[in-house]
Amino acid sequence: MGAVHKLEKAASNVVWQPYTITKEHRQRLNQHKSFVLWFTGLPASGKSTLSNALECKLHEMGIRTYLLDGDNVRQGLCKDLDFSEEGRRENIRRIAEVAKLFVDAGIVVIAAFISPYRADREMARNLFEPGEFIEVYVKCPLHECERRDPKGLYRKARSGEIKNFTGVSAPYEEPLRPEIVVETHVNSITECLQKIISNLDLQELKYFAGRR
Repeated sequence: MGAVHKLEKAASNVVWQPYTITKEHRQRLNQHKSFVLWFTGLPASGKSTLSNALECKLHEMGIRTYLLDGDNVRQGLCKDLDFSEEGRRENIRRIAEVAKLFVDAGIVVIAAFISPYRADREMARNLFEPGEFIEVYVKCPLHECERRDPKGLYRKARSGEIKNFTGVSAPYEEPLRPEIVVETHVNSITECLQKIISNLDLQELKYFAGRR
């Protein structure tokens, strides 16, 4: 954490360089709005499956997207971080900043992360302008997530092989006011996807895409 503190001090001596081409210019070029869909939920709740299906659907619609997935990011940008509360917080901070860069580039970002702490999700939200951060709560009971357990991680967490595992030995704080809630233990992936898309219609996404 000392290295992070030094970086924060160094950043205080940096002055923002303004750009001529703005986010609005890039949105007009892409002919659609840019924002982040932030998927949060327990491990094995269906975040990765659903976010991948959503990106495929938006791609078919001609929407420029980029998918940020928790497991993949941990193999590169955030591979130096552990799963302590501090490590998780820094993981989300980095991802939120990356997502903001993509949104500034005029791209729709789909971020699929457990992001278990409300304060960290709120920190991410505060980086964006109103309407640019859409929290999608992928809701699924813990017992159903454990039943699925596609990677065997819950079993390892219960046996003590994995420490600080969300839902078992580390907390998950449910969103209080998410923009979208999908229940993967009740509805199919197709039904959940349709619910998300219908909410994006309210964001006028298809209207902008239709001007292509």
